[in-house]
Amino acid sequence: MSTRERFDRQLEEVRQDVITMGNMVKEQLQLALDALEKLDNGLAETVFVSDKKINKARFALDSKCVAIIGTQQPVAHDLRALVSVMNIIVDLERMGDHAKEIGDAVFHKRPAHEWAAPPELKEMSGLVMVMLTEVLTAYSNQDINMAQQIIGQDDKVDELFSLIFQRAMERMAKTKHLEKVEARYETLRVAQSLERIADLCTNVAERVIYIMTGELEEVKIHQPHQPV
Repeated sequence: MSTRERFDRQLEEVRQDVITMGNMVKEQLQLALDALEKLDNGLAETVFVSDKKINKARFALDSKCVAIIGTQQPVAHDLRALVSVMNIIVDLERMGDHAKEIGDAVFHKRPAHEWAAPPELKEMSGLVMVMLTEVLTAYSNQDINMAQQIIGQDDKVDELFSLIFQRAMERMAKTKHLEKVEARYETLRVAQSLERIADLCTNVAERVIYIMTGELEEVKIHQPHQPV
């Protein structure tokens, strides 16, 4: 096996590792959303277990990339790919942290008959799951067009978050029941976590574009988050 063939094999292993880590995050987010929908504390606990595995995967991948850069001294496209991976896995780990926040919200929710997710939150959850799924596909296939489409989807997530925020604040201002205020607050925590996961998906999409074009630009200018 030539040096180039060995290097290409290492790059492919890294690419597959990123996809594996991304799928771990996707599964963790789905677990968190399922736990929230069912108000299942046991399911929420598994989200925390998953987070530890994701953190471990991130550090292992980071070390692998550093070792490859140090021994192979890649240039141009190969170097961009490796540097981008080191950024992407940080974003994936942060997505996992936000999924953990959603899981944590389950422990603060009242029984199911006292709380129901607003339809906007369910729509937001579905859209963020689609963005995460598609950005992993875009990375796997190095698909610039798909990456650009993902960035465009973030506007809808921002709109839904703003709507949830405004309605929750209005309802909290009107109610005199502490339990309802707490429930609205936890809903806002979940919505904000989803909104930030969507932002991180756009970061990954921007890195996909950078790998292929060598141009690193913030395609979407993120607005400051509403404080929760």
